[in-house]
Amino acid sequence: MPENKNILSSAPYFDYEEHAPEINAEEFQKVVDSRRSVRIFEKTPVPDSIVEKCLGNALLAPNSSNLQPWEFYRIKSEKARAEMNMACLNQVSAKTAAELIVIVARTDTWRGHAKETITAFNKAKKRVPEAAYSYYGKIVPFVYTQGIFSLLGHFKRILYFLKGLNKPIIREPVTNSHLRLWAVKSTALAAENLMLSFRAYGYDSCPMEGFDSKRVKKIIGLHGKASVVMVIAAGKRSKGGIYGERMRFPSSRFIKTV
Repeated sequence: MPENKNILSSAPYFDYEEHAPEINAEEFQKVVDSRRSVRIFEKTPVPDSIVEKCLGNALLAPNSSNLQPWEFYRIKSEKARAEMNMACLNQVSAKTAAELIVIVARTDTWRGHAKETITAFNKAKKRVPEAAYSYYGKIVPFVYTQGIFSLLGHFKRILYFLKGLNKPIIREPVTNSHLRLWAVKSTALAAENLMLSFRAYGYDSCPMEGFDSKRVKKIIGLHGKASVVMVIAAGKRSKGGIYGERMRFPSSRFIKTV
């Protein structure tokens, strides 16, 4: 069977099938409905087995090109925890949480992950289409490489503009800021998986954006092209831990039909 080497516009032939299991939609809806941002937690610890399961579920989140541009730092030592409470501006949710997990997006791991993907293809029991090899070996490096001083990115911006005059084309990333946004989007999806998992196992969470990013990076020893997306506090909700009924603006304001 001849192959189209563009994996984006034509579905390659994979000798693989995975059947979806039956899901209890009502139970899932309960998880979504009961997930609240909890500000005060009980002192009850979260078992390691559950934290590890929830972190594992975070790693199952959808992400761009399966390049997994994320890291999760579980704060365990007393020293790091005390420093992290301070870095989170002494928020009650941070100080009372049984767990603090720092969610990090990376823009400097995609190249290594793309190479590992090709290695995995080579070891696969069933044949992987050439289109997949081409995608990770050629398209991914071209799309995500910005070059010194983003010179390649500027070249791509011009190229995409010219090609886009005649047909639809992916126009980003062409700057390091675009690349950071790319990584943060996938990492935020993983954070949501993590929070929903805590709720499914009977625990709660609070995603915090109020923190000193420089101090957080120092505490966890973070270097390189990485961004702290949020710090998630988790534990058992305490009485008064939810500050009021859930409030959302009318759905018609946000959900549009074109």
